[in-house]
Amino acid sequence: MQKILAFLVAIAWFVADYFSKLWALETLGNGVVMRLTPWMDFKLAFNKGAAFSLFADGSGWQRWFFMGIATVIGLWLCYAIVFERTNALTRLAYASILGGAIGNLYDRILHGKVVDFISWHIGSAYWPTFNVADVGICVGVGLLVIAWLVEWRAGSRL
Repeated sequence: MQKILAFLVAIAWFVADYFSKLWALETLGNGVVMRLTPWMDFKLAFNKGAAFSLFADGSGWQRWFFMGIATVIGLWLCYAIVFERTNALTRLAYASILGGAIGNLYDRILHGKVVDFISWHIGSAYWPTFNVADVGICVGVGLLVIAWLVEWRAGSRL
């Protein structure tokens, strides 16, 4: 049951990412900026690179490279969810990372770049623009760290 739930969580992250990006593409074109708070905007951006636009200025190789990385990681996460003997929190972490990775992989396949639209800033200092898939990946990594700490703490009591 935990395995099925994990795949449902991955699908939920992908669906949330898909529809949020669809909304962003339809609503935020032509330079539209939607101010939500003094520190958060929605504005459309595209990223051909990785996190923080790393390698975005490449000649096109990065699309295929990051698609390959996402595919390998996605396959490994599917394997880990199904076959690894682990706890529910770790499976939830894997599922969140998987859903986010698939969301950004889908963008690279469809658009050749990742659709971003969530922008945080303090005054004129901006954090790189991101999307719901990136949130899923970050939530998953955070849960994975918590799961590892819980396992480590439990192991240190033996």
